[in-house]
Amino acid sequence: MNRLPIGIYIPGDTFIHRLDSRIKLLGLFITTAAILLVNSILGYSIMFAFILGIILLSGISMKTALNAINKLLLFFVIVLLMNTFFYSPEKPWFSFWIFTPSTLGLLYGIEIVLRLFLVLIASNILTSTTTPMETTHALESLISPFRYLGLPTGQIAMILSIAIQFIPTLSEETDAIRKTQMARGARFDSKKISEKAAAVLPMVVPIFLSAFKRADDLSVAMEARGYRGAKGRTQKKGTPLQRQDLGALGVIFFICLLQIVLRFSNLTHPWRSRF
Repeated sequence: MNRLPIGIYIPGDTFIHRLDSRIKLLGLFITTAAILLVNSILGYSIMFAFILGIILLSGISMKTALNAINKLLLFFVIVLLMNTFFYSPEKPWFSFWIFTPSTLGLLYGIEIVLRLFLVLIASNILTSTTTPMETTHALESLISPFRYLGLPTGQIAMILSIAIQFIPTLSEETDAIRKTQMARGARFDSKKISEKAAAVLPMVVPIFLSAFKRADDLSVAMEARGYRGAKGRTQKKGTPLQRQDLGALGVIFFICLLQIVLRFSNLTHPWRSRF
């Protein structure tokens, strides 16, 4: 394999690895909110610098951090083109049928791509520095107050954690199916969209069948081991938060607060407003 699968845990003893998993998961939610609030060049510069700092503190390579991005380049291109051609009919470059490409649409597409780019990197850092079991306990701890509303928080945490753990597995199987299709003559490297689409469609059914088979095998294995839901199951005793955990959470809150101030103040203006 040329690169690690998306979402796989990479052992380490860095500052990010040592942070409490609850803080890392909560930090991801807050960071995502901060990214969605960004609407200026200054705001994006701050978020890029913040994400870069996290990558350096996590000890993972830049190639690993950008692994998720490499696999979604085509998706980013589609998002950019869709916004460029359909977002705004005002001041279009030209008008043809339903297509009205404009500078405003292009800038809005770039903005969406940048936000997805930052969120994916932050998510990849979380999964690369946190074991699946720690993620499950952190998620269950964060949503535990909802159990008083009658929600099955244990089952919800288990479902989400299993979904996260299946990401690298399905990624590997998708890559294997892709290589098999290429050996049979599929044109994934073709520059024609029609040939690429014709090559991708035969992959859909095998991927879904593989996912359903793994889900069925997992359910049988859990039932054979006596799993009957979260009710009555013992839980891991939570460890108290350390100073470094509270400090990291404080920095993340500060970044989010800074983005709120930049968005609703007159210090900066949306970069799209100039067009």
